[in-house]
Amino acid sequence: MIHITYFLATTYAGISFPVIHDLLMELRILNSELGRLGLAAALIGDMMTIVITLFGIWLNKLFQQRTEGVLFHMGVTMFVTVIAAFVLRPAMKWMANHTTETGRIKDVWFYVIVVAFMVAPLLAGTIGLQTKYGPIILGLAVPEGPPLGSSLVEKLDPVSSELFLPVFLATSGMRFNLSDIRDPSQYTKDHVVGAAVTLFVKFGVSLVLTMFCKMPIKDSLAFSLIMISKGIVEIASYSNMKDMTIMSDEMFCYLTIMIILVSSIVPILVKRLYDPSRKYLCFQKRTIMNTKLNQELRMISCIHVPDNVNSIISLLHACCLTRDSFIALDVLHLVKLRGRATPIFIAHDALPKTKSNCSYSENAIVAFSEFQRNYLESVSVKVFTAVSPPNSMYEDICKLAMDRLTSFILLPFHRWCIDGSTESEDQTIRNLNFHILEMAPCSVGILVDVRHNLNSFNFTDKSSSSHNSSSYNIAVIFMGGQDDREALALAKRISQDESVSLTVIHLKSSNRLDTFRAEIDRMLDEEMLSDIKESVKSTYLEEQVTDGTESAR
Repeated sequence: MIHITYFLATTYAGISFPVIHDLLMELRILNSELGRLGLAAALIGDMMTIVITLFGIWLNKLFQQRTEGVLFHMGVTMFVTVIAAFVLRPAMKWMANHTTETGRIKDVWFYVIVVAFMVAPLLAGTIGLQTKYGPIILGLAVPEGPPLGSSLVEKLDPVSSELFLPVFLATSGMRFNLSDIRDPSQYTKDHVVGAAVTLFVKFGVSLVLTMFCKMPIKDSLAFSLIMISKGIVEIASYSNMKDMTIMSDEMFCYLTIMIILVSSIVPILVKRLYDPSRKYLCFQKRTIMNTKLNQELRMISCIHVPDNVNSIISLLHACCLTRDSFIALDVLHLVKLRGRATPIFIAHDALPKTKSNCSYSENAIVAFSEFQRNYLESVSVKVFTAVSPPNSMYEDICKLAMDRLTSFILLPFHRWCIDGSTESEDQTIRNLNFHILEMAPCSVGILVDVRHNLNSFNFTDKSSSSHNSSSYNIAVIFMGGQDDREALALAKRISQDESVSLTVIHLKSSNRLDTFRAEIDRMLDEEMLSDIKESVKSTYLEEQVTDGTESAR
């Protein structure tokens, strides 16, 4: 018979994917480079822990029973796995494909799935499996993401996380008695030392492997700390062992104290060691000013809702694109992470040519693909989709800007008009824009579109005519500084087309406040304005103002 020490050792050395996922979510680094690496390693480690545990169960049955009993248990395990993969998962995909008009699953199917999860532990115990494997196997059969996975998370997560989890932790704490640790037995001491040694060995192995792969020392230390984190899964395992009277009260207390210490120290150390924004500090910031007028301008446009697609395409159409002012556009569709644990980043290499009824994401790809075909000689479009938590979406945008050598990021405003009447505000988008303005490795623009009719532009193939039938008037309010110089550089790039007229309104302080600005800053302003003053196409106006109220007039 295999001793209980074998199963305790799997909890000491094992890696829990849910614990590491919650840790990365708490630190807001889930979709960072370190977070993605940690999730991948945790997923592999957790699967290996399950396999090793099953192997131990089978060996234990081999010593207790005959070979037929072990083969029966292995056959049942494989049979249940096959049923989940080839029967339950297709059935749930069918449920996901037959949703209501609002895109949500029917209530009756939701109740069926909830009942199935409640019955799964009982069925697993009946056929000889551990009760925890029933919900695990059934959970693997649920399709990730919307509509099924996200609906289950939205409805069940508040109950499980805000009700059942606190109650479970409270009851586990009530079973914790400090008087049990006064005089531990030698068996308990050996296990506590073994658990501590296992943590240090796991930390050392993770550190050596990451440094061997030439990862920076701070990132290696942070990754190693993430790999040794413990949490609610280990407490649940020890509570179950205590209920089965295979773990003493004193051992439960010691191991619980170790989990509390590790889960308290690891987040603090990881937060100090790893800062995702650190890599942007050493990156030379690219700007529109540093991009010549006849040079390709690389830009990223972010979209959240369907209206953003029309706004961005209308803005690009108004830019009067020509072969001399080529734009390499990267469109990043930002999607909130729902119904799945791991963030994903998709590059849509093959663009569809026709619209579909699947999702507005695909229709957005079609819209930009059609726009590229109309402006084939003056613009190139590549579409990406990032599925990540809202509080760390800025990581995907900044990383894409670094990888694509982007000079300009265009973000939708956090407020927009619907039918020209109702104004909506999204605090999530507002926070995202704030983080991008702080950390972006290039220039950032906020697109505020308040036009009532977004379809007022006539999209024609510009290659068939030398000039656009529409004319545009662009006004730039220039008060000085780096941001104003970037705005003026973009306006000068747009005004290369003959159908665009540019007006620059230079607001100058009449109370000599301008003298407090650095001399180099004023020289750069004058250099940017010199071309406008001498240009025949552009109009330059200079106004003297004293305060903000007069400037607004």
